[in-house]
Amino acid sequence: MMLVEETTVPASALPVAEFKDHLRLGSGFSDDGVQDAVLESYLRAAMAAIEARTGKILIERAFSWSLTAWRDARRQPLPVAPVNTISGVTLLDRLGQETVFEGWYLAPDMQRPSLQPVGACLPALPTGGSVRIGMLAGFGPDWSDLPSDLAQAVMLLAAHYYEYRHDVSRASPAMPMGVQVLIESYRTVRLFMGGRV
Repeated sequence: MMLVEETTVPASALPVAEFKDHLRLGSGFSDDGVQDAVLESYLRAAMAAIEARTGKILIERAFSWSLTAWRDARRQPLPVAPVNTISGVTLLDRLGQETVFEGWYLAPDMQRPSLQPVGACLPALPTGGSVRIGMLAGFGPDWSDLPSDLAQAVMLLAAHYYEYRHDVSRASPAMPMGVQVLIESYRTVRLFMGGRV
């Protein structure tokens, strides 16, 4: 399985000005924008960490997901949420020949959206082949589309990264407790083979 981010979060969607206010950085100076690139990088890092922990895509963007076998021929759970649209499902044989599959629909869900067949089962994958699923995932294209607790978690974690940017010791936690509390309800509990992952 391979999940590829096809588009990135545009800089215009990132709340750099709000982050400056959160950090209480001075304003009104001639070099006000000198740290914008650094602040943007901390916001991106915090978003990536929270998305990895929760499986939720914060700002909407396109993804491509390839897999070599269905988990269940009656329903294929998708690796991220929320998924707003599936742009296409393409079967590839071992030589790379593509066949578009159209007998599917998206079953939206905040925890585990899934690709489901219109008929009884998803199509059999070619021997040595794979399937590629294109999807648009995220809460929305703008920062204001995020739930307030996730937006606050990003701000807190980005501020933590900013404050400890020169600290190379292990004394500071990688994920502050306040951030963990804010994102806990968004984490997906996965059960495989009777064990919790």
